Amino acid sequence: MKSQFILFSLLFLFAVSTSKAQPQADDNWMQWRGPLGNGVAVKANPPIDFNETKNLKWKTAIPGRGNATPIVYEDKIIILTAVPTDSSADPQVSPNVDHNFNVVLVNRNDGSIIWEKTVATDLPQGKIHELSSWASNSPCTDGEMIYAYFGSFGLYCLDFEGNIIWKRDFGTMEKRMNFGDGASPYLYKDRLFIQWDHEGDSWIYCVDKKNGNDIWKMERDEPTSWSTPFVVEANGKTQVITSATTAIRSYDYENGNVLWSSTGMTGNVIPVPMVENNMLYVTSGFRGAALQAIDLTKASGDITGTDAIIWEYNQDTPYTPCALLMDGKLYFLRANNGVMTCLDAKDGSVLYSKERLEGISTIFSSPSGADGKIYIAAKGICLVIKAGEDFEILASNELDDDFHASPVFVDNQLILRGFESLYCFEE
Repeated sequence: MKSQFILFSLLFLFAVSTSKAQPQADDNWMQWRGPLGNGVAVKANPPIDFNETKNLKWKTAIPGRGNATPIVYEDKIIILTAVPTDSSADPQVSPNVDHNFNVVLVNRNDGSIIWEKTVATDLPQGKIHELSSWASNSPCTDGEMIYAYFGSFGLYCLDFEGNIIWKRDFGTMEKRMNFGDGASPYLYKDRLFIQWDHEGDSWIYCVDKKNGNDIWKMERDEPTSWSTPFVVEANGKTQVITSATTAIRSYDYENGNVLWSSTGMTGNVIPVPMVENNMLYVTSGFRGAALQAIDLTKASGDITGTDAIIWEYNQDTPYTPCALLMDGKLYFLRANNGVMTCLDAKDGSVLYSKERLEGISTIFSSPSGADGKIYIAAKGICLVIKAGEDFEILASNELDDDFHASPVFVDNQLILRGFESLYCFEE
């Protein structure tokens, strides 16, 4: 009996430790790429058919311009925007005009703006890509504080009343070709992670969410990237994983030491790392194509060319959009085009490829998934595609806006942030 009790206790402890090693599904969308970091809302059930009148719960005009994907906590939506202080200036191409860098809290029930807080007013340095914005970094929240990151214009911690609790200035980035900022902070437990890759000295910062001070920082031999870190507990370690041009790296969560690394990505890395069942997926698609599936239980030291890399797929991978990891399948677009591929995430076998998304030629938002469906938003349209081995467009929904921010789901709602307006759809 005693031996049975000990065995039961060990099994229980193993089950608990295993469950802690996996990201947990959540009813909220609290940071870039959602509750699991893979673009999927596990519990949501958004509408399939919608437009400017059908299943539109509300639509709210948003001042200024920002491509940052919104986040959602309970009945609050948080968005970032940059607003020229000169009301006659074009918010997209006004580098010679001071901008207000604003955090906006929106009521998810009716679309009303609860408050809009200017955290900084500054003159943007240089120019940005014509398709970018001065507010392209998604915020994140732990439900108590909001962490708003504007890249070269600082990181700000606010409470839900709009008060600034602390702020942090990392300096000014020198982004390649003046393409602008884009990486988002990643929040895990009591720490924020900032991937500061540019043409100057590059770093990864581990920041205490309570005060904005460094817990650790590590220098990186990297040119510009726009990818966001991802934290996972695997192989007995909590790992902070980054994807970039020189190397994919895993840092020890506690002290920043490099646990393992691999080469193989293209330049200008943007898509974020994703993890499921101890398998890491990293991809890039600028002037080339790269996708690696890495077994985290085998990753240690330099894993380039080793059996820790389970499979690779080096065609039709995305440049700006992230891939979507959903129910054991990887979905991704080719470069910045409306051409879609689906692979079996376990072995990389092709389920379908080069399927054209009717109505979409160029795209910069990332696909998001919920309730067995994939949502893809671009200029004037949001497609809904059936998830699974067979490609099928379920709906083509026309909208009066352009979308670089990615679809977000909470409960039965679909939230889309356009150039002009914030939409909420619900059946």
